[in-house]
Order: sequence, then C-alpha cells, then structure tokens
Amino acid sequence: MATIDDAGHAGTGPPRRRPRRMRGGVVTIATVAALLAAMGLTIHGLGAADNAVASHDASSWLWSAARSELARVNGITARVDTRVGIPGARRHPVQVTQTDRLLVLRDLNTGQVSSLDLATLQITATTRTTPGLGVNVALHEDAAFVVDAVQGVVRQLDPRSLTPVGEPLRYPPGITGGSFDGEGRLWIAVPSEGTVSAVTAAPLPSAPASAAPAGGGLSPKKVETYDVADASHELVVSTLDDGVAVLDRTAGALVTVQRGKVRTTPLTMTAPGALPARTSGPDVPVTVPGERRVHVVDDGGAVRAFTVPGTGDELSPAVAWAGRYYCADEASGTVYAFDSGGQLVDTVRGRGTGPLELEVRENHLFINAPDSATAQVVDDRHQVREVDKYANDVLGGDPPPAPPPPPPPKKPEVGKPGAPRGVSAAAGNAQARVSWRPAPANGAEIVRYVVQGAGQRVQVGANQRAVEIKGLTNGETYRFSVHAVNAKGDGPARTSNPVTPTAAVPDPPAAVTAQERPDGTVLVKWPAANGQGNTIAKYVVTATSAGTNAPAGESRRAELVVPAGELEYGTQYAFTVVAVNDRGAGSAASPVSNTVVPYAAPERPGELRASTVADRPGAVTVRWSPAAANGRPVTKYLVDLGGRSSEVTDTQATVDGLGNGQNVTVKVRAVNEAGPGPEATTTARTVAEPRVTVTGSSATATSATVTFTVDAGGGRATCSLSTGGEPAKPGSCSSITMTGLTPGTKYTFTVTASNAAGKGTVSRAQATGALYGIATCRNGPDDDQRTYCDSDVDGRNGNEIFSVTRQDNDRQVGWAKPGTRLKAYCRKSGENVDSWIYNNQKQSTWWVQVDYKGRNYIPWAWLNLEGGDDIKVLPTC
Repeated sequence: MATIDDAGHAGTGPPRRRPRRMRGGVVTIATVAALLAAMGLTIHGLGAADNAVASHDASSWLWSAARSELARVNGITARVDTRVGIPGARRHPVQVTQTDRLLVLRDLNTGQVSSLDLATLQITATTRTTPGLGVNVALHEDAAFVVDAVQGVVRQLDPRSLTPVGEPLRYPPGITGGSFDGEGRLWIAVPSEGTVSAVTAAPLPSAPASAAPAGGGLSPKKVETYDVADASHELVVSTLDDGVAVLDRTAGALVTVQRGKVRTTPLTMTAPGALPARTSGPDVPVTVPGERRVHVVDDGGAVRAFTVPGTGDELSPAVAWAGRYYCADEASGTVYAFDSGGQLVDTVRGRGTGPLELEVRENHLFINAPDSATAQVVDDRHQVREVDKYANDVLGGDPPPAPPPPPPPKKPEVGKPGAPRGVSAAAGNAQARVSWRPAPANGAEIVRYVVQGAGQRVQVGANQRAVEIKGLTNGETYRFSVHAVNAKGDGPARTSNPVTPTAAVPDPPAAVTAQERPDGTVLVKWPAANGQGNTIAKYVVTATSAGTNAPAGESRRAELVVPAGELEYGTQYAFTVVAVNDRGAGSAASPVSNTVVPYAAPERPGELRASTVADRPGAVTVRWSPAAANGRPVTKYLVDLGGRSSEVTDTQATVDGLGNGQNVTVKVRAVNEAGPGPEATTTARTVAEPRVTVTGSSATATSATVTFTVDAGGGRATCSLSTGGEPAKPGSCSSITMTGLTPGTKYTFTVTASNAAGKGTVSRAQATGALYGIATCRNGPDDDQRTYCDSDVDGRNGNEIFSVTRQDNDRQVGWAKPGTRLKAYCRKSGENVDSWIYNNQKQSTWWVQVDYKGRNYIPWAWLNLEGGDDIKVLPTC
C-alpha cells in the first residue's frame, strides 16, 4: 500500500500511517572548497575535445584493480580508447557509478569518493565517507546520492562538487537498496518495517559548489512508500525500467512495484536468493547460489527456473540482457548464457577467477573482472568479444600473473541447522524484545528464523536476529522459542528466559558511541540509563549493518567490548542499546551510534613462492598473493630473507647479497593500520656454483667427445671444453666435441660450466685414435701401364716412401705394396707429385708422415686416408 509523504505521484489505496522512526546519525561529508583537477591522474588516449562524444558512444568505464586504473571500453569496437590512472587505489575494490556525463568512484578501502568530469577527464571533487561496505553511491542523469545503509541516511549530492543538496532523508538503521530505476527514482528498502520507498532528486543549484540551504526547498523527496513484506524480513532490491523488484529472502517471494501496483510472486527456494542492483527488461531473474538455480519471474507473474552448470555457491546474480540471462561463476571465472527457455546457449570463459561485474549499459552487456587484464562485451545479437584492458601497455609493465585457483573446499555434511545460541528476552511495555546468536548452519545456508510465543509465530531474516513481539499483556509471563530453517528443514528450538511485560520500563541510554580498535574489537559505550526507580541489571547491544540487525552482546556495565572476529572486518556497523532492569523489563532502543568499520591486522599472505634468481648471484625472488586486509588497506609488506629485511608495497620482491648456494628462510608479513599480521614462511636457495660430472668420453683420430652432466645450482649454466694448445670450444651442457686434434695423441680435456655464481670444472684424459691411409696404385689399361703398380722398379713408381718430402732416389727407404695400410702422423709440404691414372689423377704437394721403417714420408697422391681422405684433418709436421 502506498503513502504520499510529499506531493507527487499517488499510489493505490489510502495513505499508510508511518511509524515513528528512531533518530539516526548524520552522514558527514566534507565540503570541497576548490576543484582538485591536478590530483596526479595519469590520462592516456583521446584528447579532451573528443571525450564528450566518446562518452555517449556505447562505452563503459571498467575498473582494473591490479593497475589502479579505469579503462573506457567502446562497446561497438570492443577496444579501450582512454585510460585514467587513479592514485593510491592499487588492488582496492572500487565502486564505479556512471552516466553519459558523470563518473563517480568510491574506494571501499579508504572510503574516498571522487567525481570525474567525462568532458575533461579531470577529477572535479573528492570527499570522504566511512570506509568499507555499507555506503553506496547512486547516479542518474545529473542526480547523485550517497546512501548510508547502516545509519539509514540518504543524502543527495551535487556531483560536480560533491557538496550536499538540501536536507538528507532519514530511515531506520539497516536499510538496503539505493539505485535508480529507469524513470529516475531512487528506491530504498527498510527491512525493519517491511517497506520500500521511492525518492526523487531535488534540482541542482546553478553554481556547482553551492549547497542548497536548509529549508530552502531544494531537498530530495520521498514520494512513494509500499508494504512489501513483514517486518524484520530480509530484503534485496533490484530497480527496474519503471519500478522496483524486492526479494523477500525470508518468505521466499519476489515483490514487484510498478506504476503503483504491488504484486507478490511466491518462489520455491531452499536457500537465500540474490538480485542484481538493476534489471533491464520485463523479466526479473532471481539467483539462488546455494542451489545453483535461477528463477525467472516475467511481467505476468509466471515463474520458470533453470540450473546453472558446475559446483559451489559462488554465483553472482544473473543479469537479463536481450532475451537471455547471463550468470557468472566467480570460482571458475565463467559466465553462462541461457536463452528465454532456460537452455544453456553459450559459455564465456575468462582468464582468471575472482569477482565478475556484469552491467547492462549503452545497449551492451559489459563483463568486467577487476583483478584481470581482460573483459568481455556482449552486443544485442549476443556476439561476445574480448577486451584487452591493458592494450598498448599504456601504463607500462605486464599485469601480474593470475594466481592458480585454490582447490575446491571439501563439501561439508549437510543437515538441518542446530539450535540458536544465547536466546534471550527482555520485557517492555506490552511487548518483549527477543534476540539470539546464530544457529550452526550445518552445511546449508540459513534462510530464516522462526520466533514463537504468546500465541504468535514470527519469521525474520537470517541476518535479523532481534525482533520485537508486540501486543502482550502487562503482568503476564511469557517465554519465546527460536529455531532456524535451512534447505534441509527446521532445526531444534531454544527457549528464552521468562519475561513479564510492564509499564515500568527504564529509559534508554541517551547516546551511544562506538570505536573500532586495532586488535579487531569494537568498544561500545553509553551513559548509564535511568532505571525509573529500579536497578539496571544489564544492557543489550544490537549491531546494525546494511540490511542486517543482530545482537552484539550484553554487559552489566555502561560499555561492551565486542570480541575480535565477531563482526565482519571491513563492513560498517552502528549500534543501539536497550537497558534491562532487575525485573527483566527493557527500555526502548537508544539512538543509533556513530558508524564504525571493524579492523584488525591483515591475514597471512597467501601462496608464498620463493625462487632462485638464475642470473644474479646471491639473490632470491619472492612472490605472494595479497593478504586479506581485514578492514583496512594493506599499506606494505615486510619481507625477511635470511635476516635481510625490506619493505615493499607490491606483492613481490627480489633481495640480493645473500651469498652463493645458501639456503634462505623467507618470511613475509602484511601491514595495515592495525600493524603487521602473521607471517607466511617458505625456503629458497640462492644460485650456487655449477657442479660438473663427466659421464664418458670417446675419440676418433682427429676429434674427441666428452659427455657430462651439470648441476647448474639453480642458475643458467654455459659450458665449454678446452685442452692445452687449443681454443676452448663452447657447446651444450651435456656433450661437446673438439675437432682438429692430432691423431694418436694423449690429451687432457677440461669441462667448464659457468653461471652467475661462478665456475665449476672437471678434467678427463682421452687419447685420439690413430689415422690410417691405404697405399693406392692401380694399374693402367695399356702396355707397361698394366704392370706399373706391381712392384718396385728403378726410376719412379707409385707408393714409394722417402725420408724427405721429395722423390730423391738416394733418400728412398722403400715401397709399399698397393693396399698396404699405413699409420699416418702428420702432413708436410714438399715436391708436387701427380698420380695420373693410377690414383684418379690425384696431385698434391702434401706428403704424409707414416709408420714405415720409422717415421718416413709418402706422397699424399699415393695414400688415401681413411674416413674421407681429407688431408686437412692431419696436423702439420
């Protein structure tokens, strides 16, 4: 049912009386006095004159965490045309909100909000918000809003200067939603009331830096409010082209509000569902990650469902686009596409794992992996094209390698949930407040809690673990039971303490303050409450975050320390306190505290790997995956290698001076505002001098081969073979052959292996084999040619052997019968000898020293050397 809080669009039915809301805190946003156009941004690509046109050309800005930069991707060309570096945001999660003319960024690690003018590609203003999850930025045309879900404050900003516009709208703490529909209405859901409301923006002042004065008429307006669920149900919001869809996760129903009409569609879900922040088109996909199912509700209320392939529950909400549904599995980096009938028609595989952002914009679907170098663009014909966000090395350097995905966790045993812990009740005036600690889920996510007592049965969301039971009778005693429900059914109940409602209730604490502390705890303090004649026995503290409301603890003093790990690091929380007197009567809730973001020292760095630097002596390179920040950005890493310490801001380091061949213990710790976290350790070894082992050797008459193995000591070794009087021969580090050796000679060969740390050598003795030649003379065909080679005769004849290198009868020492095998030693130049027809016209001035009656000479013309008759293989005498 709609109510009209301000003049504007009227919903159907009579106005609904609004409950009185608790006074909330104010979002503090600093006014920026001057435009910060020179913040150190690095801008590459188009000139400023081209940007206004390009921003309308089917483009979208995509975030790259590893590079700390925005890339504008043209959907038509699937290419990056402009890149903007954002200082100080490397590896930070960043919310990117954009229109054709405006771009607003929010760094979740620091809380900084920056406005970028797309016509000039300049930062025009910055402001601070509370870091962490809980604050959302929304844009539509020239309207900008900051939604503080924890405090329940919705504030309009001038996107040109980020100054407030008018007065903020205030809701109860723990709201959800905060995005625009296609008609320019901002939709906010209030789980504590079970309502959703629409907000319209005020006109902007003419001057960018001027804020609208309080009461000046320029303030956002809440124009419609509708009942969509019972109070304290868990609500998820997705805005539509005209209206809003609200998923009641507690009741398992989708509620749509369009043109003043509210329609509820029951869904069959055994686990909590999820919606995208914005849905285009008439169909609303509801994703149930725990079931790997998608339920599609059409504009007539009909439901069809299909299953997403794979295992695990890391599914992002499915997005409707051009008649198909795209669902991302972040564990595998895969996006599955289904047609209108739920049939799988395409699989888009990414290049890594981790977060995947799917956004329909400018008639294209953009799929961005902030931790990866790539994205995908899908047009309205469902053509998928990959985008290289780091194309042309705009900022230099390669992207860090994607770490391998972790092994899938062992699937737990699934059963019904256990009983809730710490069920307690506090009486009020004709009412009681029941709160409890989480029940063990036992392998299946809890869908809802059921509170029973006083003839009532109330269902609340899994994260709404505090509820007020009204309509009780003062003076009567009540007990309440609470049980959890998951996909396997209802778990056992646990009963609260007895309470007796009374009008004699204490006052609530007047104010509450909260302070997050470096040890992970949160200190919540308040002044003592007025017991109105009774003693205050205890205080019950409730923590509120975006869409959640749960007990934080109880204390007998005016303060409570919430233990480390009890609240999620990096998420915004605010607190309320109820005073309970010695008769069990509880006060109303206090005003909400300030917002805090719990934090602690970072977790241990993951996937620590240390390796030898092959080309640097005494050096080790270390790489690791980023440590979980635990609520504050990791500012540096402390690296200790063998007692040598250094500080780095990257996730890798190289340390020198560790000595050669040293085993080194590596320790890495992440540091944030809370200090250093636990260390990750591994070991590594610096490059050592090579060690060479000879495995064998062999030789021919004029060459020798040495085979060996080399332990390169973790480095890259080069090898050579040397012997006295010969130049060193480089070769492979397994076998080297040296040629040009003297036949029949004993050699000592040295193998040398060298790397960055030094040299290793080993020697091997190996003699070359003897070289033989065949005394060759073949008789001719005519007359005395036929007997020319048969025997030694007076005068010249083939195969004559001399003590000198000329045919001197006085120096002839003998004659070798054709076919005689003679051992050759060396070669020497002398008289030219022509064998004519008796040895294939062989003619040479070379003579060969052979083993014939000592060392004497035969013309090479008459001696055919074995192995190819190459005179060059013989050394000179």
